[in-house]
Amino acid sequence: MRGWPEGYMDAIIKHPAAKAVALESRRPSREEAEDAVRTLISYLGDDPDREGLIDTPKRVVNAYSELFGGYKQNPAHVLERVFEEVGGYKDVVLVEGIPFHSHCEHHMVPFLGKVHVAYYPTDGVVGLSKIARVVDVFARRLQTQENLTSQIIQAIDAELNPRGVAVMIEAEHMCMAMRGIRKSGVTTTTTRFTGVFAKDPAEQVRFITLVRGAQR
Repeated sequence: MRGWPEGYMDAIIKHPAAKAVALESRRPSREEAEDAVRTLISYLGDDPDREGLIDTPKRVVNAYSELFGGYKQNPAHVLERVFEEVGGYKDVVLVEGIPFHSHCEHHMVPFLGKVHVAYYPTDGVVGLSKIARVVDVFARRLQTQENLTSQIIQAIDAELNPRGVAVMIEAEHMCMAMRGIRKSGVTTTTTRFTGVFAKDPAEQVRFITLVRGAQR
């Protein structure tokens, strides 16, 4: 595999499109990815050539292509269509309880839960399924919950130009449940607010009250 020329990444880090092209040009082949799975199986102490594992590298690469498909998606394209004929509706829009699963970037172990998103529209609203699709775009990448929260709110804020956005994520992390301290059933909650939600604590309370009320 080719290495990076000295200073190359520093030069393109501020240009996302150039960075994407550079990463794509450096992507290993499918054969290399399957060989890496075989190496991992051997490292764990099993035989990658035994009957039950011989097709596992192929299956793992197929599964990872699906689980991490968010790298090939652009949230701006998901949110590009706005509906303006909403009868002058300007109040809060809440999409509550969006299920998601992602993978911790530290251990590549799943974390999963629900995302709650609210926004105050400016010039129109987006289809409700599009909010869920934005969640999937970012969730299907190696992530931390904190960064996932920020990416969702930043994408909605940038593309819809709303008067405010609120995002809450509640999730259980398998890297905590299955390994390390091995405590299952623990929920981690993250929130972030922009616009009127960030300026007015009463709006944050309203958002959280609507979410908690819907969960009863």
